Order: sequence, then structure tokens, then C-alpha cells
Amino acid sequence: MKVLVTGGLGFIGSHTVVELQKKGYEVVIIDDLSNSSIEVLVGITAITGKTPLFEQLDLKEKSKVESFFETHKDIGGVIHFAASKAVGESVEKPLLYYENNLNTLIYMLKSVLQLETSNFIFSSSCTVYGQADMMPITERAPTKPAESPYGNTKQIGEEILIDTCKVNPKLNTISLRYFNPIGAHPSAKIGELPIGVPQNLVPFITQTAAGLRKELSVFGNDYPTPDGTCIRDYIHVVDLANAHVIALERLVNGKNNYNYETYNVGTGKGSTVLEVIHSFEKVSGKKVPYKFAPRRKGDVIQAYADTTKANNELGWQATSSLDEAMRSAWKWEQHIRNI
Repeated sequence: MKVLVTGGLGFIGSHTVVELQKKGYEVVIIDDLSNSSIEVLVGITAITGKTPLFEQLDLKEKSKVESFFETHKDIGGVIHFAASKAVGESVEKPLLYYENNLNTLIYMLKSVLQLETSNFIFSSSCTVYGQADMMPITERAPTKPAESPYGNTKQIGEEILIDTCKVNPKLNTISLRYFNPIGAHPSAKIGELPIGVPQNLVPFITQTAAGLRKELSVFGNDYPTPDGTCIRDYIHVVDLANAHVIALERLVNGKNNYNYETYNVGTGKGSTVLEVIHSFEKVSGKKVPYKFAPRRKGDVIQAYADTTKANNELGWQATSSLDEAMRSAWKWEQHIRNI
């Protein structure tokens, strides 16, 4: 079966492409290379022994999206990652996020509905919950006003999908609400490679340890948590990639109960920022210089998943520990810096 992966050269997308190809799927990647590199294609090929078809395409260009689907009418499933994803940047550039994350979803759906089979996996986020009242967060937790434009695009994206699924019974969709992906492929041939200054914690840690950054800023040390820093659920990217493959197969095999479903994808365990730093220091043997900085707009205090639904209905669960994820992230950083 042919599977389209948008944003397939990005961090999560590339790891998902690897897992799809390992399962024997024929993969087509769309990526505009705005926050990724064509070199990722080399890494995917090195791991799997097969080069996926790649098209550089900006999904904001509606006519090009339509033209792509005219050429590829035999696509049996779509995994839609392509989106801008930095919370802080979204606060500063809201229109960029609304245009990029919502217009592209709409153009994709219009074309997907023309396919013979419409199986769609949406890259959602735990940010749809805002600051949840209860921990761990279940899928039944209410979505609250978003803390950032990025989070709001994920909420609106899910609303677009819900409304579209209501009137299009053949559109089978799963939204995966994931928590904080970290780590890299164990081969160290692909991993997280942010362009410019990293927006996420772990690449900033590894770049600081590698000497690229002077020190790490820890945003806020006065939160009501055990050590005053934010709590997040950090999931190994390979575990997350496997969740996408399993979710797609649920739709392809007609195992879904409804034509729109949501699942949390996390470890079910929360870790503070300082715990993540200490985990890295333990597995790498490197000290990470850091300083405390003011709280960052858009950040919630804590968020970690209740994964019971994904465990029971998808038959999926995370298998890698925080230490294993941090070890793979450091191995990847060493590989790309020739350390």
C-alpha cells in the first residue's frame, strides 16, 4: 500500500517513514524543507535500504496539492505531520501559524476526500488540553482555551476533522495527541535537527553539551512542582513513530469503532526539566551548564498522559525509558558533530 507522509523529512515524520518502510509500505514524502534537510533522505535510505519517493512541495499552494493527488490517486493512507510547531514562535508570529497549520490541512482534506479510500492520521498535540485540571490527562479531559496560537491550531485542526468526518463517513481519521517527542533512531542516522536555535529542550541540551551553546535557559523555577520546573511527558520518537503505523493499520483494517478517534501518545510519566537535564548528564557523562530564566509565555505547568486508551484499543505502548531516549539523542548529536 502507498502511504503519503507530509512533513516526512522532519523529526517525527522521518522516523515514521522508517517504521512504515520496515513494514513494507511504499512511502511518498512531501516536505517543503522549511525546517528539515534533504540529507534526512540519505539517513532513511541508509537505515531501510530503500529510498522513498520525495516531492518538495509547499502545501500552502492549493493548486500544487491538487496536482500532486491527480498524479498519486492510489494513495491508501495519509499521515499528516506538516506544520509549524514551536510554541514560543507561534506567540510571536500567530498569522504564520494559522496560515501554515490550517490552510494546509484544509487543502489536504479536500484532496484526500477524492481518493478511493480515505485513511487519515493527524498529528495533534497534548497542547489541546491547555492546563488540564487533573493528571494524568485522559482523552476525556476537556479542551481548554489554548495557551498559544500553536496549541489553538491543533484544537481548530481537530474541530475541522470532526466536522468533516460527520458529513463524510468514508473519511476515517485518528488524531494522535502526543506529548513531548525526544531521542533519535538507535542507528544515529536520523534524529532531531532544528534549523537555527532549538525551540525544544533536548536538542538545546545536546547542543550545549557539544559546545554549540554557552548555556541552557530553564524557563521558570517557581512552578508548583517538586523542583520548581515544568513537568512534561517525554516519549522516545521511535515509540511515537510506531504509534502512527499502528493507528494507520487500525483504519486500513477497519478496526476503528468510529470514523473519528483520538488517542494520547506518551509514556504516562511526567519528568521535570531538571530531571531531564540530570538524565542526560548521567547517560552522557557531560555536565550541562544552565541558568534559570523567566517563565515563557504559552507554557503550561505540567502535562503527562494517561495512555490506557492507546494501550487497550490500539495495542500500543511506549517501551523506551527517559535515559534511553537521552542516550540516543546524545549519540545523534555526536554523530552530526563528529564528536
